[in-house]
Amino acid sequence: MRLNELRPGIGSRKKKKRLGRGDASGHGGTSTKGHKGQKARSGGYHKRGFEGGQMPLIRRLPKRGFTNIFRIHFSVLNVDQLTDWPAKTPITQAALVERGLLRKRTEGVKLLARGDCPANLIVHLPHVSAAAKVKIEAAGGRVEIPAAA
Repeated sequence: MRLNELRPGIGSRKKKKRLGRGDASGHGGTSTKGHKGQKARSGGYHKRGFEGGQMPLIRRLPKRGFTNIFRIHFSVLNVDQLTDWPAKTPITQAALVERGLLRKRTEGVKLLARGDCPANLIVHLPHVSAAAKVKIEAAGGRVEIPAAA
């Protein structure tokens, strides 16, 4: 549904307000805009951030920092989120997306060590924390980091 598709409910008797169609309409003359002035004109109000000629706040404050365009965005996954994962089934990024543990295929996934580790996990992820690796191997699983990482 979009704003331009909104309609009155079925059976509604509310009429659309028609502006500037003569005095008998109740909205003629000034079309409910009062008299003259900037706000009565078409296109008629100041821009966002305009402060009456005073230097706007956004221009008074100093610029700071930058956005690193080379930053890699990682999705975080914890060991306790894998409790219902079937045993001996490889855990890959595609499998995580398919089962709904990741919303979308991002640039990277990192497995962290929060919680208890279920037994027999086979992890094929490029980024696994050292503590998570220790937990998985202690529970009888194994971590295989792909060569492309």
